[in-house]
Amino acid sequence: MIRLVLLLLFLPVAALASPIRIKDLVEFDGVRGNDLVGYGLVVGLNGTGDGIRNTPYTEEIMSNLLERLGVNVTGEDFRPKNVAAVFVTATLPPFARSGGRIDVTISAIGDAKSLLGGTLVMTPLNGADGQIYAVAQGTIIAGGVLAEGDAARVVQGVPTAGVIPSGARVEREVEFDFTTVSALRLALRQPDFTTASRIEDAINREFGRTIALMQDAGTVTLDVSRARMASPAHVLGRLENILVEPETRARVVVDQRSGTIVMGSDVRISRVAVAQGNLTLRVEEAPVVVQPNPFSAGETVVVPRSTAGIDKAPGTGLAEIAEGTNLSNIVAGLNALGVAPHDMIDILKSINAAGALHAEFLVQ
Repeated sequence: MIRLVLLLLFLPVAALASPIRIKDLVEFDGVRGNDLVGYGLVVGLNGTGDGIRNTPYTEEIMSNLLERLGVNVTGEDFRPKNVAAVFVTATLPPFARSGGRIDVTISAIGDAKSLLGGTLVMTPLNGADGQIYAVAQGTIIAGGVLAEGDAARVVQGVPTAGVIPSGARVEREVEFDFTTVSALRLALRQPDFTTASRIEDAINREFGRTIALMQDAGTVTLDVSRARMASPAHVLGRLENILVEPETRARVVVDQRSGTIVMGSDVRISRVAVAQGNLTLRVEEAPVVVQPNPFSAGETVVVPRSTAGIDKAPGTGLAEIAEGTNLSNIVAGLNALGVAPHDMIDILKSINAAGALHAEFLVQ
């Protein structure tokens, strides 16, 4: 209950926060990363690699690698346990240049038990167009721990996945001439007509002329030529730090697994009355074994013995939640019921079903 109260009480403070920079509210059209993926081999594992019989593709890629290095293994029977086949993924950031470094993520695809201490062998990373944009290699940093013996095994975290910071070198650049761009689009991360209108007004006010135009709730277009600056990069460098106060929808988010409830500052509740209580049905079985007397030639029997009862926990009675003019009133009204977070979720669901919760209700 303490965690719920703290979550809700801190929200009004967040609602009064300073305006946000435009660069934190939008994505610039054309300024985006590209996903890369590769298939490689991790070596140097301490007997925790793939079982070759269960994952024959590991043996195939290892044979191909050794053949490229001049080692002929045709017809050879090898069963190493210190190698594992993996997928390598990365994101090529915008404006990445040849020779730059990017982080990569390594994930086992076979039955390897752990990648801890392994080394990724040189692996090309392909883009969606099939071209090679980077090459990855290096020692893996795995976040999990694996310990096992003959009769017990303990696993903490995910030892079959890890990362290599700056583990890939960029070999090919994405062809994009940013200097020839005459128009740009700003895509809002959270589409909203009010926020888009405020971004338009703030940009035009900063440049002293109309260069921005709101197209819809999620798009604001820029006429770069009207900005009268040296290049589109100069335009973005000037406007991305302009402060705008975003508008958000009234929203209630609940996580049923953890019992977390988060409310926005614009949430409103109509006047309602709520009663809450718990009813527990309890059935206990305590069978009794009855033994026959000595030398009586009787049989041992089991006599069933059951106890049933209904326990009714004290509820809150019928409590009234006044119409919420602000978040503080709603929090005070809900906390007055004195229920646990999971029960609070059920109450909010019922209030929403009654049409008294004026907000978007999201259950995760």
